Amino acid sequence: MHTQPEITPANWGMVATLGLVWGATFLFIELALEGITPFWLAAGRIGFAALLAVAIWQLRGGRLFLTQDTSWGALAVSGLFNSAVPFMLLSWGQQTVTSGFAGVSMASGALIMLPLAHLFVPGERITTRRLIGMLVGFAGVTVLLGGQAFTSSGDPMEPFGRLACIGAASCYAISSVLMRRLPPVDPFGLAAMALVFGSMLVIPAALVVEGPPPLPDTRTLWIVALLGLIPTAGANMLRILVIRSAGPVFMSLVSYQVPMWSVILGIIILGEPFRPALLLAMGLILLGVLVSQWGALCRLFGRGVTPNS
Repeated sequence: MHTQPEITPANWGMVATLGLVWGATFLFIELALEGITPFWLAAGRIGFAALLAVAIWQLRGGRLFLTQDTSWGALAVSGLFNSAVPFMLLSWGQQTVTSGFAGVSMASGALIMLPLAHLFVPGERITTRRLIGMLVGFAGVTVLLGGQAFTSSGDPMEPFGRLACIGAASCYAISSVLMRRLPPVDPFGLAAMALVFGSMLVIPAALVVEGPPPLPDTRTLWIVALLGLIPTAGANMLRILVIRSAGPVFMSLVSYQVPMWSVILGIIILGEPFRPALLLAMGLILLGVLVSQWGALCRLFGRGVTPNS
């Protein structure tokens, strides 16, 4: 785990899949919130996903650490920061900030990741090319979301809501670094335990903040189950596979794709208006990925590059 990660075609496919899945998630969250409160939605997603992941893990043998090296503390913290804490921060923060700012704050996760990975993950050094690529991608997200990205909602609690959204993005960055630094571990066990630790926090928090769980209708239950199955359990497994194999900086590229797919799916499914700025934004995002991952792309297609590229 201490060498430069080797990024494979499978890694690119998983990152693209995660961007599409998480981009579509916003549509289903909006539908689910019509019948359930925010914290209980997070608790339902994580709780259901934890049960499913543990069942699959046990069917595969139930082994976690693959050597005598263990790191339960880092595993527990990464589990909390992997889903429970950011879900709750976003649920609370989005009550007072614009959706545009929430999207930009999630995209900032890639920039937050760079210094953390540079300091704590061997082989993930900040290079000029990587930094420029990340900044170009972030500019693309800002163009995509337009003027609403930094427009004030007028809510007196908005500054705290913005901090909560940025805090959520920081949580994802921290959990990625911690997961990358863990000793050899079964990815199915890691995914299951991360969700178990997350549910241990989010369910009591939902009880304290929102009281006993509401009784949602059948439609809402199906949506919560879908959110738990695909963007939580399934996507969490893909996320861990990418982090453990390709590294947290490569994984952070997903944060630029999510708002792009969210806008595209909104146009296709919800009939939202098409804006020409979408094409410019997509161009900048793809250019940012190209620049930041130029070394990985050259290695993938057989061209020699320097180790630090």
